[in-house]
Amino acid sequence: MDEDYLYLRIAESIRRDINNGNYKPGDPLPSIRSIADTWNCTNGTVQRALRELEAAGLVSTHVGKRTLVIGANPLAPEDSLQRANLIHRAETFLLESMTAGYTQLDVEDAFRVAFNRWRSAIQPQTRFSANTLRFSGSHDLALAWMATHFGEFAPGYALKLNFTGSLSGLSSLQKGETDIAGAHLLDEPTATYNIPFVQKMFPGEKIALITLAHRRLGFMVKPGNPKQIRGIEDLARPEVRFINRQEGSGTRVFLDAQLGKKNIDPTGIAGYFTERSTHSEVAAEVAQSRSDTGIGLEAAAKTYGLDFILLTTERYDLVVKESTFQLAPVQQMIHWLKGDDFRVVLNRLGGYDSNESGSIRWVS
Repeated sequence: MDEDYLYLRIAESIRRDINNGNYKPGDPLPSIRSIADTWNCTNGTVQRALRELEAAGLVSTHVGKRTLVIGANPLAPEDSLQRANLIHRAETFLLESMTAGYTQLDVEDAFRVAFNRWRSAIQPQTRFSANTLRFSGSHDLALAWMATHFGEFAPGYALKLNFTGSLSGLSSLQKGETDIAGAHLLDEPTATYNIPFVQKMFPGEKIALITLAHRRLGFMVKPGNPKQIRGIEDLARPEVRFINRQEGSGTRVFLDAQLGKKNIDPTGIAGYFTERSTHSEVAAEVAQSRSDTGIGLEAAAKTYGLDFILLTTERYDLVVKESTFQLAPVQQMIHWLKGDDFRVVLNRLGGYDSNESGSIRWVS
């Protein structure tokens, strides 16, 4: 067991004993040697644990004397020592990553991607507070970054994400279950994004489409492209393992349209029915060699160290009703999307074009 953080576990165990009444004010703790034997560690590790408890006001230590309990602290911030343990682990991971050649921004991006993969599973659809905007729709890495920094340009407000796919997001907006939908749905007959779908689902309503950015979409493959994947036709090769996005996602709509153009039977594609709900999850499947390729954002490929073969550049819109469009946090968001700070974020992520970010199209 790593003694760099074992002392925090020892301190947490003793703290719980004190707060649970196993040790009362005035009681001596077991000797340092006894605690060290129990935890199979050095005396120095135990001494570090006792210093943590003393700093929390729970014990009093004196050289050459037993450590005495001076009071419980049940109203102290819950699990503060556990939090310290977590922070220590995070710092250790950061140090190891930077030693391996990664930058702090690389590590931040990695954590953001990991959170994105779990976000849809742990965030409910219900509104948390009057100052919370609900988002439902297609996964996007820049949007995920924006949500974690939303209060910086819309003070007092939060954006809660639920990555469900483009069509599902529009459906949630239609039902009043979300405030903002995210979509990148290509209508092949008109060669336009999102507008025909919005017109069909919101007849007679005034709807705003706020452009987040244009995104580069393509095949994500292992470095060197060992299966030599170049186009949609390669998915039909029996030795190619594909990982798909879920039905209703904009990426799936795009893929199915391309397969139809090429007269490729999707049932003949190995992995067509294996689905993931985000670009990051698809990238992870390829990076971990569980699949040979998947279609996703260049930003996701970059994050996972994959090669990228461009298929198209698509428009990603934030879709809101007129009443929501007028809200202060939405207006602040639009202003931020048009600014230089957002362009810096997109440039760092890679694979985005910000020329139309913040532009507005109305559909009625």
